[in-house]
Amino acid sequence: MRTYLVVIDDNDAARAALRFAARRATKTGGAVEILALVPQQEFVQWGAVQATMEEEARLRAEAMVAQAASALIEETGVMPSITVRQGDPVAVVRELLAEQPHVAALVLGAAASGNPGKLVSHFAGTDAGLLPCPLMIVPGSLSDEALDRLS
Repeated sequence: MRTYLVVIDDNDAARAALRFAARRATKTGGAVEILALVPQQEFVQWGAVQATMEEEARLRAEAMVAQAASALIEETGVMPSITVRQGDPVAVVRELLAEQPHVAALVLGAAASGNPGKLVSHFAGTDAGLLPCPLMIVPGSLSDEALDRLS
């Protein structure tokens, strides 16, 4: 089955990428996998404090992805798979793509500001020719109507 892997965070570009991927999945009989990244926490001298900070970051990511999945199901009827991982974003995406050869496309949202984001910059530049699947970059400035027309 054609699976669109969407990396989300709490910005509008990620929401646009998820909407685009869900519409494509609906039209092609595919699926959506949502990847939420938990930022790696700075090292804290006390282990209990470190563990608490990591747990709070994970809970925030899980809440964000649950909300995104709920909206996706409500709008399109597509039931996404959800993955929450901690670590360097580039390394986590590479690992997930290696683990899941059924991913048909990596869908990333590009921020509307002058900086498209770390993942877009990396995968559209350095690793563009090394990806095992196509890379789809969705501009975060697109309206819902424009996304619906394009997908």
